[in-house]
Amino acid sequence: MSAQHEAGVATTHRVVILGAGYAGLSAAIQLACRVKPSENVRVTLVNAQERFTERLRLHMAASGQPLAELSIPELLEGTGAHFERGWVTAVDANAKTVRIDDERVLPYDTLVYALGGVADTSAVPGAEDHAHTLNGAQDAEVLADRLARLGSGTVVVVGSGLTGVESAAEIAERHPELTVVLLGRGEPGAAMHPKARAYLRAALDRLGVRVRSGVEVVKVLPGSVELAGIVDVAGRVDVAGSVDLAGTGGPVGEESVAADVVLWTSGTRVSPLAAAAGLTVDEGGRIVTDTALRSVSHPEVYAVGDAAAIRQGYGVMHGTCQGGMPTGVHAAVSILRKLRGRRPRPFRFGYYHTPVSLGRHDAVVQFTHPDDSPRRLHLTGRVAVRYKETVTAAPWATWGRMKKMPASGAFWPRGGRFTRVGGAR
Repeated sequence: MSAQHEAGVATTHRVVILGAGYAGLSAAIQLACRVKPSENVRVTLVNAQERFTERLRLHMAASGQPLAELSIPELLEGTGAHFERGWVTAVDANAKTVRIDDERVLPYDTLVYALGGVADTSAVPGAEDHAHTLNGAQDAEVLADRLARLGSGTVVVVGSGLTGVESAAEIAERHPELTVVLLGRGEPGAAMHPKARAYLRAALDRLGVRVRSGVEVVKVLPGSVELAGIVDVAGRVDVAGSVDLAGTGGPVGEESVAADVVLWTSGTRVSPLAAAAGLTVDEGGRIVTDTALRSVSHPEVYAVGDAAAIRQGYGVMHGTCQGGMPTGVHAAVSILRKLRGRRPRPFRFGYYHTPVSLGRHDAVVQFTHPDDSPRRLHLTGRVAVRYKETVTAAPWATWGRMKKMPASGAFWPRGGRFTRVGGAR
């Protein structure tokens, strides 16, 4: 027992939250607003910059539309949480310390790890050197400046997922003088209901986006990208000229596509800090958690958002804002329950929609089952645009309500039978 405890002096429980994205900021606000002064808990939020990255609007910034300057310290005002600016350069899980900017050492009793993912440009030669990304507002603004000075030419967007679709549509609408090509393994909107997927594809056609699915970028050069066709198990190939006679699947053939600008949205990777700290991680480097979102190897560490491999009844969650904010809130509630001598509850979350903007005047919203499979119901056109904007702006209203009524942050779809793992209720 410490001398402070023997003397009857309460010690401060130090909670450090790494990363101020949607999940990390939700954890900080929820915890700081719920904790009682008598509980002597200090909440510190660490982030590399003071500006909040509005990831849901980065495709807009990439096309030259300005984003609001949102200050993290201002978003924390009135909560009692402290803000520490700096890059996290190391985590020592045994000593329970975090190193910031290789200069400062921040000790913790409980750690919330919320360092989100970035575009994975490491797997393909040349992508790191020659492709733009949307990892933050500054990256998006650099791309917007490049597009504004281009005048004419071809912009290749690599990755046919939702980020790639939104970016291609936004750039095509904002810069009709440019040719926009969207490349990817899968068809855009592949996970949507066929009618919603057809609407999305028609919108891309209307905007002049040239879509190539069934291809893989294998190299990025200063003025082009090299493609390989994707062969399915039947031996079919998208790129003419080569056929996989064995029918084993994989990339074959080669083709070069001219590109004045390349935007990389294909795949994400997480920080290697968690693995380096000795935390148990999955094959993608995400921290493996228990049902309360604690690290399975270090229970004083909670992982949220893109940094966590969170298993639900339907499988491991994928990173989205709709799931990230609930993980941050749940981690905060779990920490408080533990400090108060109560058992944390299992985290459960069910997906409910996939909103996709198609420029400023069109959108499609696919409603989903809790396991993220598509329902028949979807919205299109102006109604979908209004819905998408409401969703994009929702974090500010949610955080504002949490400051006044902390318990309001703990409401989200639990997913029913889709999300149960073992005996979880």
